[in-house]
Amino acid sequence: MLNTIGAMVLARLLTPSEVGVYAVGAVLAALVQVLRDFGVGAYIIQARTLDQQQLRAALCVSIVVGWSLAVLVMAGSYAAAWFYREPRLLTVLQLLSINFVLMPFSAIALPYLRRQMRFSAVFAINTSQCATQMLFAVALAISGWGYLSLALGALAGGVATLLATLCCRPAGLPWLPSWHGVRDIISFGSVSTAGTLIDEAGVAAPELIIGKIAGLAEVGIYGKAMGVINVFNQLVTAAISPVIFPLFSAQAREGRDLRQAYLTTVSYVTALAWPFFGFVALMAAELVHLLYGDQWHAAVPVIRVICMGSALYSMFGMARYLFVAMGEVKAQARLDAMAVPVRVAAVLVAAPFGLYWVGWAVVLGATFRSGLTYFCLRRLIAVRGAELMAAVQRSATVAVICLAGVLAVRSLAAAPATQLLAAALVCSLLWLAAIQYVRHALADECKLAARKAWALLHR
Repeated sequence: MLNTIGAMVLARLLTPSEVGVYAVGAVLAALVQVLRDFGVGAYIIQARTLDQQQLRAALCVSIVVGWSLAVLVMAGSYAAAWFYREPRLLTVLQLLSINFVLMPFSAIALPYLRRQMRFSAVFAINTSQCATQMLFAVALAISGWGYLSLALGALAGGVATLLATLCCRPAGLPWLPSWHGVRDIISFGSVSTAGTLIDEAGVAAPELIIGKIAGLAEVGIYGKAMGVINVFNQLVTAAISPVIFPLFSAQAREGRDLRQAYLTTVSYVTALAWPFFGFVALMAAELVHLLYGDQWHAAVPVIRVICMGSALYSMFGMARYLFVAMGEVKAQARLDAMAVPVRVAAVLVAAPFGLYWVGWAVVLGATFRSGLTYFCLRRLIAVRGAELMAAVQRSATVAVICLAGVLAVRSLAAAPATQLLAAALVCSLLWLAAIQYVRHALADECKLAARKAWALLHR
């Protein structure tokens, strides 16, 4: 929510070109950041046993890799600025490189907290980072710092993460690194990182390709389209994945039924994702007007197209965490290696024809990846197509009921803001009624959450 609020404000203070400069720099930094973790986080969460020596070795890997990458990003900023013929990119990347010096000190604390399921501490750290980054970026943008406000805001967020991690640091974490045990972490991390890096390259490809072929303003527009779609990732996926990964890992260590756990997860996620992406597709114009303003209206058709791919992939997005939890990092890396080239090739072909066709290229990539993921699920945990369809059947009914209400609201003549508010209200109420009507498992979860909230209010 903080990220969304910040994006709404900054979209009115910065131009598409200024946003595009930072977007390219952030994407390049994100690619390098995959290497920075080097699978340390996943190793800490999924390891069957974890002692002090392993944690010290993990800290050693984080420091060596993080500081080496800081130097790499600093040096590579010159090449990036030359390639895109954009001098501002030099400053953006040099500022972002400082975060790679800070990150190793929180690199083992956060996954260790997740392994222990201490999500209140994770929440405090993440909230500190988001709030600091948003406040700094908005304040600097108001003061006229332009594209630098985004880069300096990200740096301030990195400092806040470090300070919050020190405050929430779990007992038992070592302060000093050690070389002993590094080989095991590198063996795991090299495979895990290879797959994650390939996947991240596929995510970053559209913005990097658009920036080179179409221009930085188009990168900004595409970024805003993805910003609307990524609200689901920020509000739902980002909340689920830190929980589901250690949960899958714990169930794998205990020898429990991972097939049923995954089907339940898919049922829950699609009950949220399908109404959300349907709502966004139908109300895209009103959402862009409210969130970013009329200068970003070109993002509307891109949003509507990409929503289809996002809705389909919501059935398979959590499979990555399942595969790693099972120790099948090689299977995940192979899947990434097959899926990403198709996405990149499709975007390369589509980019000269405009952002709308880039959106269809992204959908093609998501469809291909969904098919590959299904075959991996079938091989590793014996998931069948009929079982998957049964798991999402109630979710589909919920989505149809919700979107019928949204379409009814759209047929009424009203101002965009009024229509959006009415559609959101109707969709929310119909969602609550629909999960009760179809007896979706989420209905019981909502009742339990409501009872807990009521008990907290009266405590």
